[in-house]
Amino acid sequence: MRIVPTIRSLIIAAALVGSAATASAQAAPGRVAYITARAVLQETPGYAAAESLWVREIDGFRNEITRLQTTLDSAATKFEESSVMLSATKRNDERRKLVDQQAALQRREQELQQRAAARRQELVSPFEKRVTEVIEAVRKEGNFSLVFDVSGQANQIVAADLTLDLTQRVIERVKQASPAPSGGAPGND
Repeated sequence: MRIVPTIRSLIIAAALVGSAATASAQAAPGRVAYITARAVLQETPGYAAAESLWVREIDGFRNEITRLQTTLDSAATKFEESSVMLSATKRNDERRKLVDQQAALQRREQELQQRAAARRQELVSPFEKRVTEVIEAVRKEGNFSLVFDVSGQANQIVAADLTLDLTQRVIERVKQASPAPSGGAPGND
């Protein structure tokens, strides 16, 4: 028996093929470009000074933690050397002091980490936010579907068309933009 397609079945088939083609076209990737975000940030007026200030402050926090850890290590060494000559009560008291000192160190380290994160948010994040806004604007203007950042350590792009590099365009736009974000950041470089 031979199957003869009806007009209705042909219309349904055409509609399915059309829908599949439309879905395929919508799912197809658009234009792709890339930037070196680190280079953009370094060229953003005021960013280098803000980042430098933040790094100096972080170094101060790290130095404080190192001093506290050294003091704790010294106290632990002293305790180990003298513990055999201490009574059980005195040994427990000294051990408790070490545990308290360790807990204080951990609390201080957490406090400094929170201060560092807040300070980074205040100093550096406004620049990163502005750069992200400019990248998004350039992406939209160029009708790009995706913009990759190739400055990260996990960069897996081995080769790319240099005409797809939007870094310089974004740098120029950031420099043309309004003055550096406020928020405790030092003046422009």
